[in-house]
Amino acid sequence: MSTQTELGWTGCSAVERDPQRLSGAWVFRGTRVPVAALFENLEDGISLVEFVELFPGVTQQQARAVLEHAARSTAAAVA
Repeated sequence: MSTQTELGWTGCSAVERDPQRLSGAWVFRGTRVPVAALFENLEDGISLVEFVELFPGVTQQQARAVLEHAARSTAAAVA
């Protein structure tokens, strides 16, 4: 998903990346759940609450932080 490469995820404390895990994909901190999974599930109509239930280990706070970071980064890119 292009969102991951276009956004500067290093500024989001809810995520981390390790080249030895999931081919270096950005994941929710402390999990193996890729950030892309959140966007893919939201696009498929899954609610934030449902996403957190489907992916134990990801907190609602982390998911909201990722969405807020994406919104801020997108707004900055458009401005």
